[in-house]
Amino acid sequence: MDRILVGLKRVIDYNVRVQVKSDGTGVETDGVKMSINPFDEIALEEALRIKERGEANEVIAVSIGTSEAQQQLRTGLAMGADRAILVTADGYLDPLSVSRIFLSLAEKENAGLVMLGKQAIDGDNSQIAQMLAALWGRPQATFASGVTLDGDTARVVREIDAGLETVEVDLPAVISVDLRLNEPRYVKLPDIMKAKKKPLDEVALADLGIEAGPEVKELSYAPPEARQRGVMVEDVAGLVAALKDKGLA
Repeated sequence: MDRILVGLKRVIDYNVRVQVKSDGTGVETDGVKMSINPFDEIALEEALRIKERGEANEVIAVSIGTSEAQQQLRTGLAMGADRAILVTADGYLDPLSVSRIFLSLAEKENAGLVMLGKQAIDGDNSQIAQMLAALWGRPQATFASGVTLDGDTARVVREIDAGLETVEVDLPAVISVDLRLNEPRYVKLPDIMKAKKKPLDEVALADLGIEAGPEVKELSYAPPEARQRGVMVEDVAGLVAALKDKGLA
């Protein structure tokens, strides 16, 4: 296989407590730590391991957004990606538009495999891999907790409600990964310095011939309701009575 394409989304770090803006138009990002989407970081780690086993020649990290996403791409390069592509776009892009961008890059780079996180921790849509596979006309294997390549075939262990399922797909293909696939490597300072010399190309959205949606418009944001104080009960009868008072029994 020549190339593996890996998507890296810039998101609020998973350790940060998300705050909704006072006007309800979004979440606060000023001065907030941003990181690679954790599922995408796992996808990149797996792509790097595939390359290190000699089963791929090149790993390309891809991000979509403003120039600020260069930070996450440089982290991906420090982990071991060979080069990076930033598709510059302002504002929100709906999942279908993002899928079309990955389709254009997969065809341009002649990718043998596209690896994505199963979802982003901000939108939680879990749609890009499925849409990309449909647009590309290639097989998909989602929620992967194990990936093994054998020539032009990938064997993927999937996490499903009933347990684990093993499927085989012909390459090129799209694979989305789950948390238990691997543990991403720690980035060391020398790797960060080397990453500064690796190529990072910027491509305008218009240059790909793609018009951004969005077909989906986010109207407002609101924080979840505060957790209500618990009630102590003395016995099962008291528990049942309390549930009935709340209309839950």
